[in-house]
Amino acid sequence: MKPLDAPLAGVDRLSALLERFRVHAHLFHAGPLCGVTHFAAAPGRAFLHVLRRGQMEVTHRPRSGAPRRLRLSEPTLLLYPRPLEHDFHNAPQEGSDFVCATLDFDGGPSHPLVQALPALVALPVAGVAGIGQTLDLLFAETERVRCGQRLLASRLFEVLLLQVLRWLLDHPGAGGVQAGLLAGLAHPGLARALTQLHERPGHGWTLAAMAQAAGMSRSAFAAEFRATLGTTPGAYLLAWRVSLAQALMRQGLQIQQISDQLGYASPAAFSRAFAQAVGASPRGWLKAQ
Repeated sequence: MKPLDAPLAGVDRLSALLERFRVHAHLFHAGPLCGVTHFAAAPGRAFLHVLRRGQMEVTHRPRSGAPRRLRLSEPTLLLYPRPLEHDFHNAPQEGSDFVCATLDFDGGPSHPLVQALPALVALPVAGVAGIGQTLDLLFAETERVRCGQRLLASRLFEVLLLQVLRWLLDHPGAGGVQAGLLAGLAHPGLARALTQLHERPGHGWTLAAMAQAAGMSRSAFAAEFRATLGTTPGAYLLAWRVSLAQALMRQGLQIQQISDQLGYASPAAFSRAFAQAVGASPRGWLKAQ
């Protein structure tokens, strides 16, 4: 079997996921930072920071899931997928350049990647192949004001995030990925099954069909799935369909339309499955939103 930290060729593990649950970046800072800069843990607020050059110290509160103190001495990317209070301690000198963006994940805390990512991803830029060209374009856009600068820089942050996610899938161990969706997408067999589930959520999936997609026996697939993702294939499929249903309801689609898209025999069958996962009927959940 292929090592988990080797790229998985021929399988697009991210497009179906990010087409259904998008991420939008918004540039809000470009330039040096001096003294102490505080970032509050605002609900729904995620951050992507890039240290271009210079040295810096990052601190987090105890029991936050991130290192209490982190010293950076080389170009580094910092991804905070969930609200997490953090402080930058930057020496007041020239050459400590930064660009920062907020990230809005569709569905907020229920976005599959928000749930799967570590509290902090800290990656030295030199270790991520291909990211240099994106950063060159990003910093070129932030060095002087031009028409469409903020919009283009924000889109480049989205490209940057996608490249980081690619790297994490190809190097889950180095990226600190634990059990969950990203670990599953990094697994040679499970990734094939998960990608098909994401692309065809309305298909009549059975355990045998999922195992066949993974190229594994049913028993081996079920055991490996639970060990890697921390849940059963059936429970994951239900959670994926429910997440899609919630996104579609926020867009204004009717229960009948959603039921048809997700492969349920009837709106009643869909409502029962939804209530089983969420603890409320689709209409009750939508009203609470």
